Amino acid sequence: RYDYLFTSGGIGPTHDDITADAISRAFGVPCTYDPEAMRLLAAMYERREMEFTDARKRMARMPEGAKHIPNPVSTAPGFAIGNVYVMAGVPQVFQAMVDAVLPTLKSGTKVMSRAVRSPFGEGDIGGPLTEVQKRHPETSIGSYPKYDGKFFSTELVIRARDEAVLAAAEADVIAMIEDIKRAKAAE
Repeated sequence: RYDYLFTSGGIGPTHDDITADAISRAFGVPCTYDPEAMRLLAAMYERREMEFTDARKRMARMPEGAKHIPNPVSTAPGFAIGNVYVMAGVPQVFQAMVDAVLPTLKSGTKVMSRAVRSPFGEGDIGGPLTEVQKRHPETSIGSYPKYDGKFFSTELVIRARDEAVLAAAEADVIAMIEDIKRAKAAE
């Protein structure tokens, strides 16, 4: 039902790492020791002067016909089969695999964003920000409150698919903050 499915974890050397088995079953193909993954891992363990144990060999198991997702961090590849991308659970390894996969994915129009820091809390900007959002319906403006222990502030994040639309909304947000500053100074 989805264009892509991503998993994280379950492809390591322990008995409970069953993701390769589960994905193989879901695709109706055998889970085998991939020859290239075995070669990569064997060479890495040899360089490190470590035994390439049966447990470590489990990291070379993947569905027959899967393609590797490279792992520049710790060598053991993830894999992709169909629209499913199976990556490691270790955060640094997962990130490296995601970085390798992203350029290969089809995508739509990119969403751009700009952040504007407001020195005011959401209670001060809520009304005026609603009006800014109404004037820029083709944007999404998010409000993220901050508290430093003394004062509230808000980070405003503007998102749009068009640079001119984004710039216009950003200018209105900045003008809104300046208007609030002037109003507060006059109080």
